[in-house]
Amino acid sequence: MRALLASPLGLLIGLSLGALGGGGSILAVPALVYAAGQSPKEATSTSLVLVAITAVIGIVPHWRAGRVRVVPGLLFGLAGIGGSLLGSAWNERVDQDVLLLAFAGLMLVAAWAMWRRVQRSTERTPPTPLAVGAAVATPHHRTDTTTVVKVLLAGSLVGLLTGFFGVGGGFVIVPALVLALRFTMTEAAATSLLVIAINAVVALGSRLDGGALDWAAIVPFTIASLIGVVIGGRLVGRVDANRLQRWFVFLLVAVALYTAGSSLVALT
Repeated sequence: MRALLASPLGLLIGLSLGALGGGGSILAVPALVYAAGQSPKEATSTSLVLVAITAVIGIVPHWRAGRVRVVPGLLFGLAGIGGSLLGSAWNERVDQDVLLLAFAGLMLVAAWAMWRRVQRSTERTPPTPLAVGAAVATPHHRTDTTTVVKVLLAGSLVGLLTGFFGVGGGFVIVPALVLALRFTMTEAAATSLLVIAINAVVALGSRLDGGALDWAAIVPFTIASLIGVVIGGRLVGRVDANRLQRWFVFLLVAVALYTAGSSLVALT
């Protein structure tokens, strides 16, 4: 019953995913803990299902448009398998209130990353139009030892975040692809969905034997989220994306502070 009552929160998370293109799933864990009554460990497993499904569905239009860099995305995702398995193992051993406290810190980091992205988008000046016949520079993607090391480290970190917290980690993947592999923002955002899907599936596979999946809560919450994704996708272009992201940042900070306060009280 509590899972059904929490379904409207799943709808809101889906709305944020559809309208903002990512980030909304980070609210799934606190919503499942405080509204659906799940334990933090159950909530991270439920969140993984949501993350995996939304990533697979979200990648389809990018794939058709040719924006997904398949080979680098697969390599990045494979680099995160070890971290994903390690994160899942840590999730099983850590105290649940410590897990929530750490998750609150993760939400604050995600809010900071999103705020920086909003600020950059508002300060960016429009590009100067090219003259007719002007040459267009094509970015050169280097693959040297330093780049490979960066990809392996970033992939491992993302896998660790996915396995431990049940989140996609797009706020780490996108900058890593842009800085290390010189992807465009569009390519990075599209390819990050492939990385997220790989890590989420690996982390879920490591939890299936432990009976940590509560399908009675997962099914209604995920269905509501997917409905929200569709509705949110239709809102794109009709509302100011930067304003939406600012409000989402404020919501993230508020939920993070509440989660931190509740977990600190429980720990003391």
